[in-house]
Amino acid sequence: MIASRGASRFARSRRGASRFAVGALFLLGSAAPGGAAAERGHLLLCGGGELPVQYWTKFLELAGGPAAPIVVMPTASERPEAGPEYQAEISAAGATSVRWLPLATAEDAHRPDFVAAIRGARGLFLTGGDQNRITAALRGTPAGESVAAVYASGGVLGGTSAGTACMSDPMITGEGDFTILSAGSVGRAPGLGLLPGVLLDQHFVARKRQNRLLASVLERPDLLGVGVDERTVLWVKPDGSYEIFGEGWVEIYDAAGATIRGAGESAGTSLAADGVRLHLLVGGDRFDPVARRRLPPAP
Repeated sequence: MIASRGASRFARSRRGASRFAVGALFLLGSAAPGGAAAERGHLLLCGGGELPVQYWTKFLELAGGPAAPIVVMPTASERPEAGPEYQAEISAAGATSVRWLPLATAEDAHRPDFVAAIRGARGLFLTGGDQNRITAALRGTPAGESVAAVYASGGVLGGTSAGTACMSDPMITGEGDFTILSAGSVGRAPGLGLLPGVLLDQHFVARKRQNRLLASVLERPDLLGVGVDERTVLWVKPDGSYEIFGEGWVEIYDAAGATIRGAGESAGTSLAADGVRLHLLVGGDRFDPVARRRLPPAP
């Protein structure tokens, strides 16, 4: 998704966000990032590009081992080969029970066989592409509810690129003007809400996406902005804490205590702020999103 798709579609996405702003269908924890849930699994969210070498090893470990049932959902992609490619890649990593689902639309998301396959999985992986395709297919559908149920029951959800961006609510749509820091410059729409209290971005350092996440957080200082770089993974554990692995960076923008000027004003108004906090994390770092501080290294 790029800014050149036009102002008209950007306006539609903003209207859509307003219509769905009251709650997310998939919220499983508290409204605060890392809030406790009765039961939940792991999120393994890559920022795009090539997956780190240890990604599938960790994914299969968290899913329950090589025999755990894994489902690939190439919903975001328009490439027909995306599903088979990931199925082959996961199988090559040692998985013995992998399938992919050609689930592309909300109509597909009502198919009983697709719903049953998702419900029976211990690991789900959402590919890259266009995050708007994911939410159009999954929000408010039996398949979408099944994705949330797998996570709520302790399963592992993985994603890369668009498959990462869709996990927050709201999500960044990929539309807008990212050359400025102004009110209304970034398109946002309802996401899956599996990581509440957070706004995710991807390909972050590699594609210089700091402007769009910072502008979004200044307009929504209640949300913690989390930008995940390529070949880098944000691992969200059941207790809500984060651990980073991979080759790049995760940038976290915290505007909760900042003095912000321009937010809530007419579109195009310049945004300015004092006191925004930045956390720059690399592989091996751990972070507490409730206390909003880096944690000591794992023992």
